Amino acid sequence: MNKLKKSAALLLFIGTVAGSNTQAQITVGDLNGQTINTITTAVPLLMITPDARAGALGDAGGAMSPDANSIHWGAAKLANIEGTSGVSLSYIPWLRNLVPDINLGYLSWYKKMKKRQTIGGSLRYFSLGNIIFTDIVGNTVGQFNPNEFAIDFAYARQFSDRWSGGIAMRYIYSNLTGGIDVQGTPSFAGQTVAADISAFYSNPDLKLGKNKATYSFALAITNIGGKISYTQTADRNFIPINLRIGNALKLRTDDYNAFTFLFDINKLMVPTPPVRDPQTNEVLFGKENNAPVVTGMLQSFSDAPGVLQSDGSRSVLKEELRELNLCGGVEYSYNNVFAVRTGYFYEHQTKGNRRYFTLGAGVKFNVFTLDLAYLIPTQQRNPLENTLRFTLQFDFGAFKAQSNNE
Repeated sequence: MNKLKKSAALLLFIGTVAGSNTQAQITVGDLNGQTINTITTAVPLLMITPDARAGALGDAGGAMSPDANSIHWGAAKLANIEGTSGVSLSYIPWLRNLVPDINLGYLSWYKKMKKRQTIGGSLRYFSLGNIIFTDIVGNTVGQFNPNEFAIDFAYARQFSDRWSGGIAMRYIYSNLTGGIDVQGTPSFAGQTVAADISAFYSNPDLKLGKNKATYSFALAITNIGGKISYTQTADRNFIPINLRIGNALKLRTDDYNAFTFLFDINKLMVPTPPVRDPQTNEVLFGKENNAPVVTGMLQSFSDAPGVLQSDGSRSVLKEELRELNLCGGVEYSYNNVFAVRTGYFYEHQTKGNRRYFTLGAGVKFNVFTLDLAYLIPTQQRNPLENTLRFTLQFDFGAFKAQSNNE
């Protein structure tokens, strides 16, 4: 039984690769008359929220105040970080309802070089546990620990007191099969490189009534990179190139209490699978998704085959709007020491149907910050049910100042 569960967990990830085969017909299902047409990519781990603070806010971390985990959301935020240097370590037991040994680890750091310049880096490692491979009759042919990782280096610069920009470079390695033959074809680890570009705006001088307020806006395009493949014969697959627009409004009701409201919009800049003729494989509706990376990114805003209307026509705009993932959250903080958080993530049922609430809390002990998050799906028996996130941050600048005072 445990073998079956582990195989299912591996298939959740390998399936995202196979599903983005550019010659495949769209997946069809009946959801109140709506057709399922999900966009799938390789290395989906790049879209998993790695830190507990954003994870407790419905994954709405785009315009969240900067911290050591900012590289994932947009390197531009590093330029506005208050500390001089720091490090963060996160751990997530993943798909716990399926198997006990799938997990994600995330290590990140930053350091201010000059007044307006900051550098940073991160390592993301995903392990799918130990998998036993069998042939068609159930004989063991080998075992392997499928794993993926990404290494980042980031640079951020302030252009003014309110605007900053950033870039990040990323090396991606994905080894799902350990080199075993897949239907007689040798497999290998997928590798590629990618880049992020981002901008961040923050205005701390606003007022709403008698309350001081800070509005922040973030724009980031992440994982702009080459396609990835696991065999010589398979089509190369897009990685999750993503456009994120983030908003945050922080209200300080007094010197001790503050509320922050966050809202993010995400859009995969990856081609949507078209409707094809089952006989000739020609595209009937939508656009060819076997496209170069830049072409695929640009056409992703208008290439959906469209939602079938009652009069027989297709609404491309309606399907494109369904591809927007919406998430938001609220954070209450007391004296910058204690915080409680909640949030919600929404994805349309024809595009993946991920919908869940999140809860979490954080506490700061001088130089340490500890954050926890808990995920609650809106549907029962969801693989993401009971997902926990743990993040520990260490502020080297605060530690140095504390040591000097002693």
